[in-house]
Amino acid sequence: MLSRRTTVRIATGIELSAVYACILIYIWKWHRAYHPAWIPVLLFVIFSHWIHGDGLRGMGLTAHELGGSARVIFPIAAVIYGSLAAWALATHRLIPGWPRASGLGRFGLYTVWCCFQQYLMQSYFYRRLRTVLGSPHWSALVVALMFGGAHVPNPVLIAATVIGGFILSEVFARHSSIWPLALTQAVGGMLIGAVFPPSLIHQMRVGPGYYQWLPSRALQPRG
Repeated sequence: MLSRRTTVRIATGIELSAVYACILIYIWKWHRAYHPAWIPVLLFVIFSHWIHGDGLRGMGLTAHELGGSARVIFPIAAVIYGSLAAWALATHRLIPGWPRASGLGRFGLYTVWCCFQQYLMQSYFYRRLRTVLGSPHWSALVVALMFGGAHVPNPVLIAATVIGGFILSEVFARHSSIWPLALTQAVGGMLIGAVFPPSLIHQMRVGPGYYQWLPSRALQPRG
């Protein structure tokens, strides 16, 4: 007879595997053929929060740990992004200039998208993995690998999301707030889109869209 704790861990592991599989299938197949398929997946995730009794504070959706998270992640991001920007400026891959209103609007929308990604990554997957694996570090590593797997086959985004995903999850383990993490991801994504050549990042596309990219298309971050 399995203990209740073991049963919960097994059931949670099956749940996570099913949701992640649905996300990958959506990226690779349903995105174009059955676009609204993301709705029942999201509804299931929300239902899971209710079943598990998750609170907004524990999910990192309040301002409770916002300051603590920002004090940790922003200096780390400043060092990494500053180094990348300095290299890009020195090699003329990045040209400084004042942002346009349209660019600020795109950054705002991209930040909202990053908030949703961090909600799934931290509030759902990381917290559930803590139930399955116990260790915060192993949970952070597995989340990072899952995050990178969702960005296949884009080589730059795979590397960025695995490394960045691990760092963000480690910060979330100590300060459960997704908001500074989402802003950090948004700035990093925009910087990647500005620094790396379109021939490599393919307009920040993932899944089959990476192979369908054409050089003549506009170059804006989408991943």
